Amino acid sequence: MQNDSEKPKLELKQRAYLYALQILKFIYALDKKDWGTSVISKQLLRSATSIGANNIEAQAGSTKKDFTNFFSYALKSANESKFWLGLLRDSGKADRTKT
Repeated sequence: MQNDSEKPKLELKQRAYLYALQILKFIYALDKKDWGTSVISKQLLRSATSIGANNIEAQAGSTKKDFTNFFSYALKSANESKFWLGLLRDSGKADRTKT
């Protein structure tokens, strides 16, 4: 049985995983023949998948410092993903309704 303190951790893991899946689907729909789009989509893929990976690393950390560092990396990756999505949207390389 799951106690209340474990529930938010599980939800965050699930949300990060689902976010990465949504980003994958979004990237698959982009025009890979466009060089700029291809480069940006690779950066987006790295940063978006890094969120969940760093969150899992944070929860497995052996010290509070490990947890804080990895959780901080996850937050930085989320901010980076937001940047790449905005760039794709504002450059017209992605549909505004999907970003």
